[in-house]
Amino acid sequence: MSTTRTATPADNEPFDFDLNVVEAESDLRPFRFRWASAKDPHRRLTMAHMEGLDIWPLAAAADGGDASAMLGVFQTALGEDWEAFRSTPLPQYKMQALFKAYQKHCGQKPGESQASSSS
Repeated sequence: MSTTRTATPADNEPFDFDLNVVEAESDLRPFRFRWASAKDPHRRLTMAHMEGLDIWPLAAAADGGDASAMLGVFQTALGEDWEAFRSTPLPQYKMQALFKAYQKHCGQKPGESQASSSS
């Protein structure tokens, strides 16, 4: 079995696609919501827009099924706010409502895959 190796092209050689210039087709405005805690009854949390999330942790979380995938989206989108969000008990019905509102904000229909196009 042989493999074909090609030499690494020089920086000035042409390429087929420049991923560096790709930009989002929609406004990546963050999603903000209120989720009070005993310590902070007016706490507001911010989630990055779904289309701007790093795909690698989302793909890893998706290996665990739908619930893991949803939690992976929340953890990635909340970033530094994840621990504050996670520290307050959250009923499942509220998590589902929050996820639906987040999907709507990001231009996706509830149940639509993270990787699918919103166009």
